[in-house]
Amino acid sequence: MSAPTPPGTVAAAGAVLAKELRLERRAPQTLVAMALFSGTAYVLFHFALQRDTVDGNLASGVLWVTLTLAALLGINRLFVADRDEGGLDGFLLAPVDRSSLFLAKAATLFLFLVALQVVAVPLFAILLLGPTPDVGAWARLGLVLLLADLGLAVVGTLVAAIAVQTRARDLITSILALPLLIPVIIGAARATAPIFSALGAGALPGRWLAVLALYDLIFALLAWALFDYLVED
Repeated sequence: MSAPTPPGTVAAAGAVLAKELRLERRAPQTLVAMALFSGTAYVLFHFALQRDTVDGNLASGVLWVTLTLAALLGINRLFVADRDEGGLDGFLLAPVDRSSLFLAKAATLFLFLVALQVVAVPLFAILLLGPTPDVGAWARLGLVLLLADLGLAVVGTLVAAIAVQTRARDLITSILALPLLIPVIIGAARATAPIFSALGAGALPGRWLAVLALYDLIFALLAWALFDYLVED
């Protein structure tokens, strides 16, 4: 009898992704924490800035600082359960491509970020945003969010794989992730500032969209190349 054929990269990644989403659905922790943090941050910004509404560059900065810090909560938890319960060791012993774990974890974090923003962005518009963008402006904002989410997911997965193998993983995550995410934060903030302008939603600046897309491509290739070595060590 021939040995069973190992599952392909996409199939293995799909299985891990399904497991991650199932666990979060049964015992929601990460998404709830991220959403609660976002709501609390908006309230703090409201009182700290002593303004009922914000617009333009200030609105963009408040939104992306909040979303980035909330994303760190998800990054911190990405590999913790696998490490503590032996799931990571079990995966490394399985006859599958290690890259499938990277795909699954990055996809999980990406979906968590999208789910967070479905709640956090409307909440931001209700609590703080001055001018209400039109439908076209919301669509442009969605494009920026997706590009930024991809960068956050790729870098976040890479950093989480490094941090989970250290004792001070919460500290290491912030130390490594925030400097690496500076281009994402700047590019996303500059791209969304015209959308929140008090003078009316402006066009998306193409060069900042290009910066986000190039960042996503470079770090996706870098993470794909390095991930095998990180989890093996």
